[in-house]
Amino acid sequence: MNLSSFARVRLTQAPTPFEFLPSITRLLNGPNIYIKRDDNTGLATGGNKTRKLEFLIGEALAQGATHIVTQGATQSNHVRQTIAAANKHGMKTTALLEERVSGAHADYYSSGNVLLDQIFGATLETRPAGLDMNHELIAVGERLRAAGEKPYLIPGGGSNPVGALGYVVAAHEIVSQTNELGLKVDCLVHATGSTGTQAGLVVGLQGCNSRIPVLGISVRAPRDKQEDNVRKLARQTWALLGARGEFPDETVVANADYVGGGYGVPTDGMVEAVNLLARHEGILLDPVYSGKGFAGLVDLVRKGHFTKGQNIVFLHTGGAVGLFGYRGVLAPQAAF
Repeated sequence: MNLSSFARVRLTQAPTPFEFLPSITRLLNGPNIYIKRDDNTGLATGGNKTRKLEFLIGEALAQGATHIVTQGATQSNHVRQTIAAANKHGMKTTALLEERVSGAHADYYSSGNVLLDQIFGATLETRPAGLDMNHELIAVGERLRAAGEKPYLIPGGGSNPVGALGYVVAAHEIVSQTNELGLKVDCLVHATGSTGTQAGLVVGLQGCNSRIPVLGISVRAPRDKQEDNVRKLARQTWALLGARGEFPDETVVANADYVGGGYGVPTDGMVEAVNLLARHEGILLDPVYSGKGFAGLVDLVRKGHFTKGQNIVFLHTGGAVGLFGYRGVLAPQAAF
């Protein structure tokens, strides 16, 4: 797959680390568990959106944009990284923060990603839950255009065919790292939400004939809806790349058993997963995406879905900054 024809800026400190998790592997007494550290991409504390932004910001600059407009939930990791990427390339940012999680602690609205958004200096606007956020993006873009700006609109999570190219690149990186180790990967597991990461991964892995299966642990939508959304974006990304033949729809697999009460709503499994990886491997997950994704992996190992002798890779999509918005759940008692 030829990616050189697409406008791109360099934001990611790549390749990100690929590590074995010996303590977790022993603790769960199941498959060999590895982790791909896309929490270490480098931009604004890192995370998976940085890879997508290489192509999105590249296209924005190629179009002469002066102002980035994007959206996400209040504690959006995507928004944080987008603002930083725009700052790095001399563009302003307006971010729409959807109040998607109801009844959250006060920290959720002022700490974590929200604090960093403010430090990075973006214009932040809030929106109530339930609106058509893509429509809201378009409206803000029109407003800025009327004021003389040249806006470039980035959907939530950077999840469109251009953004998904970042995870086509990541798929090739994973194949290269596992080939160097002589490692046969039985499954690549990750948290799936806005679909761009999973779509890019399956397109990239299929495009290089790796035969590595991908399992997305949904953090928001039911399984059928999540799979349909990923397939749609994967087909669009496949077409954008000019790949031969039809995209193999059967390669898109999601599990929605670990969503709990909804997007951003804590679960006992998430809290356990965050504590397990922190206390046994010194790695911080996040409470919305990677925490629920890793909780799914842990539970599937305990249920025997993954077994001894297999090699399972967990893609860490970052977001530990969001932990500060969930103090009341993760550390409810004062330390002193």
